[in-house]
Amino acid sequence: MNKVSKFLLICVAFFAMSGMASAQVKIAHVNTAEILDAMPEKARAEKDLEKYYGELESQLKVMATEYQNKMQDYEANQATMSNLVKQSKEKEIIDLQGRITEFQGNAENEFAAKREQLLKPILDKIQKAINDVGAEKGYTYILDVATGTAVYIGASAVDATKDVKSKLGIK
Repeated sequence: MNKVSKFLLICVAFFAMSGMASAQVKIAHVNTAEILDAMPEKARAEKDLEKYYGELESQLKVMATEYQNKMQDYEANQATMSNLVKQSKEKEIIDLQGRITEFQGNAENEFAAKREQLLKPILDKIQKAINDVGAEKGYTYILDVATGTAVYIGASAVDATKDVKSKLGIK
């Protein structure tokens, strides 16, 4: 268990033992990373992501080949080019570098968005199952040991946010 998970468990246990909790506190933990890895939907999502990544990588390779060809042509014929042609070729190469850089940035953003789009329904399914188990078993908290966060907070959980704000003089 990582340090954040241990800290959360200790805090919840402290509140339960100090009498600050109004009802019996029942705590459980899950490992959402383990659950996610065991889901068949994740394998399908990863396969789709690999395909999408391959498409992006293929386009980038086409652009890189074009860049290499332009550079080789420029370097091979630079000595015989007029200044006007040389400037035109240099501008083409610089523009292509810019397009490649822009494509890489956009590709990273698109890949992240695609990953989120494919994983969101799976993560929502896991969260629903956690919520259902929490309600069925009467847990006050379910902590995720993979992320160190509370993934379920039951109706009997005590929110000390107001008390902490008051202690700090914050409204």
